[in-house]
Amino acid sequence: MLLFANTITPRLQYAVDFFNKELFEAPIHITADRSVFEQAVGPRINYSAEVFTETVFNIRPVDLLFEKGITPQPIHCFVSNGRPAFFPCPGSFPFDVFAATFYLLSRYEEYLPHEKDEYGRYAHTNSLAFREGFLDQPLVNYWLQHFKQVLAQHFPDLLFRKHNFKCILSYDIDIAWSYLHKGFVRTAGGFARSILKGQWVDVKERWDVLRGARKDPYDCFEWLDALHLYCRLRPYYFFLVARKQAGVDKNTPTEVKPFRDLIEYYANTYKTGIHPSWQSGDDTDLLLEEKEWLEVVTDVEITRSRQHYIRFELPDTFRHLIKAGIEKEFSMGYGSINGFRASVCSSFAWYDLLHEQSTPLMLYPFCFMDANSFYEQKDTPQQAYAELILYHEQVRKLNGMMISIWHNSILGTDKKFAGWREMFELFMKETVYWDAYSD
Repeated sequence: MLLFANTITPRLQYAVDFFNKELFEAPIHITADRSVFEQAVGPRINYSAEVFTETVFNIRPVDLLFEKGITPQPIHCFVSNGRPAFFPCPGSFPFDVFAATFYLLSRYEEYLPHEKDEYGRYAHTNSLAFREGFLDQPLVNYWLQHFKQVLAQHFPDLLFRKHNFKCILSYDIDIAWSYLHKGFVRTAGGFARSILKGQWVDVKERWDVLRGARKDPYDCFEWLDALHLYCRLRPYYFFLVARKQAGVDKNTPTEVKPFRDLIEYYANTYKTGIHPSWQSGDDTDLLLEEKEWLEVVTDVEITRSRQHYIRFELPDTFRHLIKAGIEKEFSMGYGSINGFRASVCSSFAWYDLLHEQSTPLMLYPFCFMDANSFYEQKDTPQQAYAELILYHEQVRKLNGMMISIWHNSILGTDKKFAGWREMFELFMKETVYWDAYSD
């Protein structure tokens, strides 16, 4: 397939590359030469205001992919094929699907002036998806589906790429154990706090765990292993390995041998990545130090990451990750609400909007996190399950990538999280198990 544009820009090439990855067996090639386009045989897309023969598929572009710099975009949503859309245009398709997709994938709006949330992150309430009510939809994938249908009508012989649905479970190990391996000072402090508050049940539980009479409430690792084996899947584990425990970085100290053994086991069994600490967000050298420590313990190169508390700021965080050797990044979602931050359920390359270039960093967006459901949305396990199934069914029908985030602390036996373990087991046995049999 050949696409004509008056100018070939990095933004246009990026958008076309994404469409090639998602839709076409034979990739779209771009030309700015009118004569080459007119003489070409086969499916052709005219992405310009110029006029060609009736056999050409016409999309009259908005300016976004031909601009430089970052300026507020005039966006007014309307309904197309039953879904929200923007950047309307005349032609063979009702809106500029290339520009609209680029706007969402590049996270263009996150480079514009915006409000921060309580943790200093981009607040989800700023986003177009939240304001227009499509945060719960992988809108880009719905657009791709519609675009494919319209193209197939125009070019019946056009071959499309086939994708298989993927359900990817991932775990953030922020705190491996609730009571064990804390050291004398932290353990004594824990006892003191519980005694002062009159929480005698907690005092007894802590004592029983420390003397080996009871399992640590956060230790659900063997139980998870059994579920993974039953469902025949290999999840991802991201470990928080801050050298200094401060603020929200409360991981087990890195000098604790059982913690190192746990990490080594999962590195040899499943897919492992780093969970960069909050402190490392302001210190690139600290990020490198944490990554190098993890590589020594696992004896493997660490190329995957997900930011602790989903703390990232564009473009600085992703540039630092690239310099550190990270190739696959799993933070594209919100740490304040569930949904599709980039409105997509497919992996995609990060586009550095300030440098105007596509990068080798691949982003793997998540849409559900148990901590969001529990702490931010205040959901019951039943409400969280209903939302989880809603996302799973949408992504499965689109043959997309359903990535969810879980925490051993929430899936353990801590009474604070009563019902969440059972909800997760139901999801695994009644839904994830059968994914292995899907096409």
